[in-house]
Formats: sequence, C-alpha cells, structure tokens
Amino acid sequence: MLEIVIAGGWLMVPILLCSIIAVAIIIERFVSLRGKRVLPTGVLGQVRHWANQRELDSQHIEQLRRSSPLGQVLAAALVNRHRGREVIKDAVEDTGRHVVHDLERFLNTLGTIAGITPLLGLLGTVIGMIKVFSAIMMHGVGDPTQLAGGISEALITTAAGLTVAIPTFFFYRYFRGLVRSYVVQMEQQAIDLLHAIEHRNRPRGQ
Repeated sequence: MLEIVIAGGWLMVPILLCSIIAVAIIIERFVSLRGKRVLPTGVLGQVRHWANQRELDSQHIEQLRRSSPLGQVLAAALVNRHRGREVIKDAVEDTGRHVVHDLERFLNTLGTIAGITPLLGLLGTVIGMIKVFSAIMMHGVGDPTQLAGGISEALITTAAGLTVAIPTFFFYRYFRGLVRSYVVQMEQQAIDLLHAIEHRNRPRGQ
C-alpha cells in the first residue's frame, strides 16, 4: 500500500489528507446527527405536561433549550407565547435558521472535499502524462520503464481521487437529506405547539 502511495507522487499527500478529514467529519456527523439527539421523543409531550401543571417558567424553558436542537426551536415559541402569532412564528423561524446552521456544520467542507479530490486526481493524471511525453522526447519509445512510471503515477492519482470523492459525495448528500428531514419534523412540532399556544391564549367561549 505504501508503495502505491509513493508511486502516486506528491499529489497523493493532499488526497490522503482530504480522505482523513472526510472520515473525521463523517464520524462526527454520524454522532451529532443521531435522531435521539436532534429529535428526542417525548419533548412536545413534556412541554404540554409543564403547561398543564403551570410549570412553564424560565427555568424549565432554559432546560428545554439546552436539551436538543428541537428543544431550542420549541423554547423560542414558548418564550414568546404571550405575544401574537407573527411574533412567535418569526422567533421560531429565526431560531430554526441557527439550528439548521449547526446541524449543517462541516457539510460544506465535506462537499468541497468531494469536489476537489477528483480534480487533484486529474491534476495527477496531467502531470503523469507530461512525464510520459517528456520521457518520450528524451529517450524515445524504446524504454518502457520510463513510460510506465508516468502512466502509473497518472492512474494511481486518478483512482485515489475518485476513491475519496465518491463515498464523500455520497455521505455529503446523505447528511444534507437527513438535515432537511429533521427540519421538516421540527417545523411540524413547532406548528403543533403554536396551535396549542393559540388555543390556550384564546378567550374562553370562542
């Protein structure tokens, strides 16, 4: 394996570095984007229980905010529950943007790696072919060893770049889709909470 890396030339260094960063981000995102962490079950039910027990004080709301990304969104609605619908909606949307930003952390880096590693491989191909033609100019076509070295370098860097890029792009798209799914579910739970708040704030008899 080490011989293959060495044969690929100096461009294997940034490709390998990209692969290490990509693996680290993928592992970190798998841990951070677990469903139980982002959308823990029973949060909305807990909020309704607090409301029924008249325990929606600042301490419980802060506890909710710190519990999860979903808790942050619901806490934004609860803080403004005595205000109008538009104020609550704006607060939820503003908090939701911050939550989405946190959920998408490092995904731009993952997408960048998926985009540049094939280009690094292509650059290695070009450099390898330049070496091939330089060897032909200097030694002619009678020395296959000189030609094989450049062709080998070109093929190795191309293969390495694609090997890193393909799974990285897959996980980039997977995590983006996962975040979108979480956002839809958080919005739905925030809407349910908003309706519950409106019902409680509505004067009796209406």
